[in-house]
Amino acid sequence: MTAAVDGIVVESDVIEADATVGGRSLSGEKARRIVEAMRRSVAKRGAAASTFEHVAREAGVSRGLLHYYFATKEQLLVEAARRDCELRMENLEGQLAGAQTADDFIALMAQNLRETVSADPDFVTLVFELFTLSRRNEEIAVEYARLMRRTRDLLAGMLASAQDEGVLRLHAEPEMVAEILFSLGDGFALRMLAEPERDFDATVRAGILCVRALLAD
Repeated sequence: MTAAVDGIVVESDVIEADATVGGRSLSGEKARRIVEAMRRSVAKRGAAASTFEHVAREAGVSRGLLHYYFATKEQLLVEAARRDCELRMENLEGQLAGAQTADDFIALMAQNLRETVSADPDFVTLVFELFTLSRRNEEIAVEYARLMRRTRDLLAGMLASAQDEGVLRLHAEPEMVAEILFSLGDGFALRMLAEPERDFDATVRAGILCVRALLAD
């Protein structure tokens, strides 16, 4: 099904209840393909060279559909990062729910980091590209800061819940601990991507010792 919006023909079957961009809902299979195409393009070409034409072609949708939902490429980049982060936080929460001890909790977080870097480096690249753009674009800076706050709050909630259940004993406020954990994870991810041939096992074990000092007796 199609519809004309401001002279542009768009595929209206993707208009479903979910997240909204610029007042328009964005969900469904085509939305998923658009977001995935954007993250692949950023990993391959970088944000600057990832045009609507590239993304539309790789997603198998019209450029008109992209322009209907996103006024700028930057908006699409932010949406791709937001959706990825939310999905990953949901997956992490599901993994951590099975932790019975602090060591379980820490091991699961370390496993999540390794799997993200090895299985989905495009996601890591997308987040770093977004940060780089945020230094030059005020609109992206606002959205990036909002995304960082959102993910920090979600992890802080997981930490607080684990402490209430007796799994962890936090040595700082949950928000502060979450900030440190993300800082360590981001640093590890950057270095792992920069030196993919290097064995980081010993480094990760050293990082676990640091994390344990924050999460356990």
